[in-house]
Parts: sequence; structure tokens; C-alpha cells
Amino acid sequence: MFRTMMNGKIHRATVTEANLNYVGSITIDEDILDAVGMVANEKVQIVNNNNGARFETYIIPGMRGSGVICLNGAAARLVHTGDIVIIISYALVQEEKVKTHQPKIALLDENNRITQMISYEPEATIL
Repeated sequence: MFRTMMNGKIHRATVTEANLNYVGSITIDEDILDAVGMVANEKVQIVNNNNGARFETYIIPGMRGSGVICLNGAAARLVHTGDIVIIISYALVQEEKVKTHQPKIALLDENNRITQMISYEPEATIL
């Protein structure tokens, strides 16, 4: 049996752009992608802290060091520049490896710079 587990998380990213006139996807600074183990074309879930929207799309790598978090295409209708989002990737993990699986979680500041990397979320902690 396999379980679907959180594999990577970009916590509290600030949306830098929303580009409706694009085919679709989310553009993410490639340095951030490397830190959390996400890759181009990977399916991700986006959670908008400002309006509660939850949706899925796929990743396009953005320029390294740019801090870009840009929602493209139809997804651009679900965010505004300046919104705070959480970006989550998942993996299928074999049952016997579930207890040892450790996701990579990047905590970001208001400029989309990584302030801390963690592998678990403490109970009832505000990050």
C-alpha cells in the first residue's frame, strides 16, 4: 500500500505576479524549488491565505534568486499580487516508509527569501 504524503512545502510565499494571459501554471524561483525538492512540471496544490482558495496547477521554474511567485493563466484569477500562499507537493510513499518520511518545508519572509528549513510542523505552532 502507498499513502499520499506531503513531500515539499513553501510556507507563506508572497505572490509577486498574477498573469492571466499565459497558458497556465505557477512560476517559482528555482532556488526555492531546489530547497524543497520540487521540479518543473510537478503538480502542486496552492492554498491562498487571503481568500481561502485552494487549487492545483504545475510548476514552471523561475529565475534563480528572483523570489518570483507568479500565478499564470486561470489560476491568476484566484490570487492578487501581495497575497500570501502555501505551495504543497505530495508523494506516494510505501507504507513501511511512512513513519520515516520527512518532507522539506521552507519558511519564507515577505521577500520570498528562505528564513528556515524544517522537516516537520510542530503541533499548534504559528509559523
